[in-house]
Amino acid sequence: MKPRAVVFAYHNVGVRCLQVLLAGGVDVALVVTHEDSAAENIWFGSVAAVAAEHGIPTITPADPKSAELREAVSRTQPDFIFSFYYRHMLPADLLAIASRGAYNMHGSLLPKYRGRVPTNWAVLNGENETGATLHEMAAKPDAGAIVAQTPVPILPDDTAAQVFDKVTVAAEQTLWRVLPALIKGEAPHLPNDLAHGSYFGGRKPEDGRIDWSQPAQRVYNLIRAVAPPYPGAFTDIGGERFIVARARLEGPGVPHTASLADLPPGLHVSDNAFFGVCGDGRTVAISELRHQRDGDQPVVTPSQFVQLIHSSRTP
Repeated sequence: MKPRAVVFAYHNVGVRCLQVLLAGGVDVALVVTHEDSAAENIWFGSVAAVAAEHGIPTITPADPKSAELREAVSRTQPDFIFSFYYRHMLPADLLAIASRGAYNMHGSLLPKYRGRVPTNWAVLNGENETGATLHEMAAKPDAGAIVAQTPVPILPDDTAAQVFDKVTVAAEQTLWRVLPALIKGEAPHLPNDLAHGSYFGGRKPEDGRIDWSQPAQRVYNLIRAVAPPYPGAFTDIGGERFIVARARLEGPGVPHTASLADLPPGLHVSDNAFFGVCGDGRTVAISELRHQRDGDQPVVTPSQFVQLIHSSRTP
């Protein structure tokens, strides 16, 4: 008889891992997901759509601790509960309903980068590797025993979105590789030593503000970590907000020409190109700058930028 599961899932990792379970012979009796928010840039796949294609009942409860959700899960009598990028912690009494265990897919190599948006944090901190980890769910976030992991590289110019694509594939591979052993009750459960790990909280759009007085590598890491489709690293000039959407880190030395060597840290235009001078004297060459106003982010040219700054400063 097929093992039965309830799947809590969202985003691309949720889509791919749900498809792995179905391909691996798991009877997914119920999918729990989120309503898409009109205020969010929905650039990722739909778990609800995959569930609908397979005729799987789907619910979108607002409260993961509600009695109604617990009853809905309990009625399915699941062997397993899986969480794949579901955005809420699940209470212990809900997890206990699964007779053969509850497991979560996390986007880092645990115990490193427990918590929220681990891919973005890894890029921001200049890591050269991350990955995906399937682990038992526990009362603390990302703290249960490790079942399987798959690493992926973070290249020097990768954005968080590019790394997330790799993590999505790693999550699929991790689950596919260990699922047969998990179904047989033979999967390893390795220690998740939190003392040798790290925890990071969620990030807000305001965290994308560029501090040009910081070293260029730190500024560049921020740009990569929140580049579109994430909200983007930004700087405010003359009452106008500009998003640095694409950039590259330039080597040590004076910015562009010797005559610009004494420019203060900040966003500048020279030779019909954008660049940012950072606190250590190095520069970030900016290949795409966007102007944020009234919810839109049109790309601006250097000449448009100069006009915007001039008009904002004209009484």
